[in-house]
Amino acid sequence: MEQKIFEKLKMVRLSDLVHIFKFLLALPIAWIVKRSHRDLWLICDYEMEARDNPYWLFKYIREEHPEQEIIYAINPHSADYERVAKLGPTVAYGSLKHWIYYLAASKNISSQKGGKPNAAICFALEVSGLLKNTRIFLQHGIIKDDLSYLYYRNTKMRMFVTSVPREYEFVRDTYGYPAGYVQMLGLARYDNLFPVPAKEKFILVMPTWRKWIAHTVSNAVEHADSFEQTEFAKAWKKFLSDPFVEELKGQDIRLVFYLHRNMQKFAGYFAGISDNVTIATWPGYDCQQLMKEALCMITDYSSVAMDMAYMRKPVLYYQFDYEMFRQGHMGLGYYDYHKDGFGPICENSEVLIDRLKAVMNRNYVMEAQYVKRCDDFFYFHDRDYCKRNYEAIKEIEV
Repeated sequence: MEQKIFEKLKMVRLSDLVHIFKFLLALPIAWIVKRSHRDLWLICDYEMEARDNPYWLFKYIREEHPEQEIIYAINPHSADYERVAKLGPTVAYGSLKHWIYYLAASKNISSQKGGKPNAAICFALEVSGLLKNTRIFLQHGIIKDDLSYLYYRNTKMRMFVTSVPREYEFVRDTYGYPAGYVQMLGLARYDNLFPVPAKEKFILVMPTWRKWIAHTVSNAVEHADSFEQTEFAKAWKKFLSDPFVEELKGQDIRLVFYLHRNMQKFAGYFAGISDNVTIATWPGYDCQQLMKEALCMITDYSSVAMDMAYMRKPVLYYQFDYEMFRQGHMGLGYYDYHKDGFGPICENSEVLIDRLKAVMNRNYVMEAQYVKRCDDFFYFHDRDYCKRNYEAIKEIEV
């Protein structure tokens, strides 16, 4: 599953080539800007989004350290733009000005490996060594799997944020980063991660994506002529259409089904399966706010389960395609769902519903064995996540 440079180059589009000219035009201007902005930080999430770790770190810096010059890169047409702009200066994502700041910044900070004016061109410049800049990876979840695309040889990132001891040790010892590059600081968004009352009771269902489906619905991992024929579509449709989901109406409980961003293009397939299921789509629904309000979570392999577990909310894993997932999506890391998971593993919808009923009978209280796993797994229990990230970034010499 290694992403080779040749494979990356095959994905370069004509629109990417325009950025070569932006880069060349930005070079001399950036040199001038850098002389008068020697400690400029550039920060971003996805182009259209500001809800993850970069947003919360940006907010913290603007409120607690206004002396630090920092600019947020985001598309002006984003639903989150106004919220970010109220905090501080922004730059249009992918614009010539974005390139100038990217080249002039002392620190480039993002929750995404591809968080830059143009992922394809910047990847070629950075990993080849032609462009040497200081890039900080804030992360967007707690790593538990072997993600070779995040190995140092594939990123050349200066700082890699981790959150818990086992993740830190795994990344430090496996991903090939120089000593001191991997740091255990915690996710900035956890400063704002705590349970809150909801207007209505709901169970959050958040499966992760599948590379072989999001990129193509037919390859060596699973042969399917359409999304509807995939095991993913069949398994989740079977669960969502189960009579028990309708019965939850009697307790005024709904299901909120939120597909991963890479799978949201398939959201329409699940619409209308049950009038007791809300198909949540971006940007109308905020992932973190949903987790804060939800009674419990049903997922498969997503690291969002760790966010729920951090709040000590019950988690159920619906893993109907484990072998296929390991073969075609993520390699096995340090995390064993049977030994380390924060809830029961269900291989079919019947077992999943039985386990869900058990959670409901306990009034959505996490079982003691899983609470202990949470206590053993997590390290930080405070509201200093942004503070730690800021101080660590500040200490990096450029």
